[in-house]
Order: sequence, then structure tokens, then C-alpha cells
Amino acid sequence: MREIFAGLPWWVKWIAVPVIALLVFGGLIVSVVQVVVGLLFKALVFVALVGGLIYVVKKFTAGSSSRGDW
Repeated sequence: MREIFAGLPWWVKWIAVPVIALLVFGGLIVSVVQVVVGLLFKALVFVALVGGLIYVVKKFTAGSSSRGDW
């Protein structure tokens, strides 16, 4: 493989080959990026919701414990 690329100009190695790879695998790359971004967004929403729930529960339990234990 190195012998094949050794005789080619620099622009073929650094411009043409990556452009062809993006054209061929572009749809796959976009799909993978969409899945990863979607999972990260869902994880962020999950963490925010759990954090909000913990905040609300602690706020209400702190207020109810001052009234007296059951």
C-alpha cells in the first residue's frame, strides 16, 4: 500500500483520497454522528431531569422534616 501512495503527488494523498472517502462513506459517517449526538443529548436531558428531581425531593424533604418526624 505504501508503494502505491509513494509515487503519487501530495494532493492526491491529502485531498483527493479523503474527498473520495467522504463521498463514498459520507452517509455512514453522518448516520454515526447523528446517533452519537442523539445519545449525548438524551444523556444530558436524563442528567438534567434526575438532577432536578433530586433538587425538588431534597427541597421538599428538608421543609417537611422541620415540621416534625412521622
